[in-house]
Amino acid sequence: MIQRIPVINPAPIVERGRYPSKATVGESFTVSATVVREGHDALGANVVLVGPGGTARPSILMLPGDEQDRYEAVVTPDEPGAWTYRIESWADPYTSWYHAAAIKVPAGIDVDLMILEGARLLARAAKMPRRGKADRALLADAVAAANDQRMPAGARFAALVGDPVLDALRALPIRDMVSRTAAFPFYVDHERALVGSWYEFFPRSEGASYDEQTKSWRSGTLRTAAKRLEGVAEMGFDVVYLPPIHPIGEVNRKGPNNSLDAGPDDPGSPWAIGSRDGGHDAVHSDLGTIDDFDAFVGRAGELGLEVAIDLALQCAPDHPWVGEHPEWFKKRADGTIAYAENPPKKYQDIYPLNFDDDFAGLSAEVLRIVRYWIGHGVRTFRVDNPHTKPVMFWEWLLGELRGSDPDVVFLSEAFTRRAMMHTLGMVGFHQSYTYFTWQNTKWELARYLDEVANHSNTLIRPNFFVNTPDILTEYLQYGGPAAFRIRAAIAATAAPSWGVYAGFELCEHVAVRPGSEEYLDSEKFQYRPRDWDAAVAQGASIAPYLRRLNEIRRQHLALRRLRNLVVHASDDEQILCYSRRGDAADPDDVVIVVVNLDPHSARETLIHLDLPALGFRGSDTFIVDDELSGQSWRWGATNYVRLDPAQEPAHILGVRREVA
Repeated sequence: MIQRIPVINPAPIVERGRYPSKATVGESFTVSATVVREGHDALGANVVLVGPGGTARPSILMLPGDEQDRYEAVVTPDEPGAWTYRIESWADPYTSWYHAAAIKVPAGIDVDLMILEGARLLARAAKMPRRGKADRALLADAVAAANDQRMPAGARFAALVGDPVLDALRALPIRDMVSRTAAFPFYVDHERALVGSWYEFFPRSEGASYDEQTKSWRSGTLRTAAKRLEGVAEMGFDVVYLPPIHPIGEVNRKGPNNSLDAGPDDPGSPWAIGSRDGGHDAVHSDLGTIDDFDAFVGRAGELGLEVAIDLALQCAPDHPWVGEHPEWFKKRADGTIAYAENPPKKYQDIYPLNFDDDFAGLSAEVLRIVRYWIGHGVRTFRVDNPHTKPVMFWEWLLGELRGSDPDVVFLSEAFTRRAMMHTLGMVGFHQSYTYFTWQNTKWELARYLDEVANHSNTLIRPNFFVNTPDILTEYLQYGGPAAFRIRAAIAATAAPSWGVYAGFELCEHVAVRPGSEEYLDSEKFQYRPRDWDAAVAQGASIAPYLRRLNEIRRQHLALRRLRNLVVHASDDEQILCYSRRGDAADPDDVVIVVVNLDPHSARETLIHLDLPALGFRGSDTFIVDDELSGQSWRWGATNYVRLDPAQEPAHILGVRREVA
């Protein structure tokens, strides 16, 4: 039933309040609602917050927003855990009186009556329990002045509406007919759930070597892979992600380029998990032991890196589970188990899991495995294809872990329909892969950046990976080094989390065949050692460029926030412009990004900035400093740009608030 002062369409709210919306420590977000009442009298609204453990926080006054009758307040949670907000609406008798009195008193209409009514309201306000001593005295003096018949009517009225009185009534207003919504949940995660620069590499390739005499490969190990961590940290990344490190099945093992004929030395796909040597809680013997993994995690920590590992809930045909738990797999009519498929892709080396015949048993085993790796220092998991498992399983698993390990982060690798991606975020996934990889034109990017920043942010936090071992887009295949810089610049500045797969810095771009997104000689199926130092020395690596992007991210709070992106207009179909602005922690931090999306040609155009969105008036000018080139310019609402991808395809502009 609607209340006395109706509150309509509160936000953020997920599934009518059944699930919490997403928030992060220190990240501001807006609570809003439509508030109406009959007639013309004034109303007010405020947000009441309750933090973890039921701790009440000071209420926040809501102010009118851009839409008619829409009220807003900015909330900045300061503690991780489960929170709620509710909205209170109320009649505001002082503001109603002030509006009428400001018209009537100067016109000489009902002057004494209006002053008497105002004095009574201030006398009532002075008695409010939470009113401070100084405010009580201030309001009492105003009442006394208003009741002093020796004073002119104008002076008596002025005593009731002076700035100190208005300030006191704004801070603690008189509230009649208070109405309250239900309490709506939001969950506040640690910053890592929102912010990160990810680097993916295969440990077996680092230190791998080929013996020309025996014509055989020797695998890299976790110990040799640990040597690569310094280079990853040098580029400014803070999360290093490893594909599965478990034993790889021998049955139906894949050979080079996903062939069905594996030779005796072919290592197979790491995602074909499990063999006679163990399953999801084992380390592949070629990589070393669990002690070697612990050493790897320890070295990463010394360099300021967090280790993420793959949680891939699937099995090779010779995984121990296949024999020990046949109920965890679906049988075909002939009694065999069907391998995984995602047409046109076929995974003959992988069996999918079936949760329906023993949900409790399989779920408990997965939880055991996750906690095993948490016990070895893993606080971040990249989950392979979560959309192929029951959503109710993820809700249970993530709920269990939120209770015991609330700082553990799960990244959903669900390249699937929006509804499923949003649902996975709703039930607890902290981050999500996105469609960013395939958004390349100006209109695609403008629409998508606005979507993830301003529309789906209560459900998913995007992670803008520029490439993966499975995804080498046509744009990267044919765009040359400029295309790699363009995609990196956008990913690093348009989302608080972004990532690259090893080889991106070398601009590896050759596909297995025309029209395919698979790499030639894919690292998924073979060793791929690289000489990183030689590439840098020869100028064949964009590692310094990636390092600079990550440095810029650390320097600007605006680039580590999600809900603050505005797309601006440009006159050229290949020039994309958007801005990021800091939230309550640093509202003056503004970054403007201008990118030439054409990797082959120089472009010049005018861009048109929405200055109020940047915190300026329409006639203001200010200084912008290019964080990439070091150049500076004075800008205003309309600005000329020229970007040559052969030199630098992007401006990343820090705004200096030196208004002329």
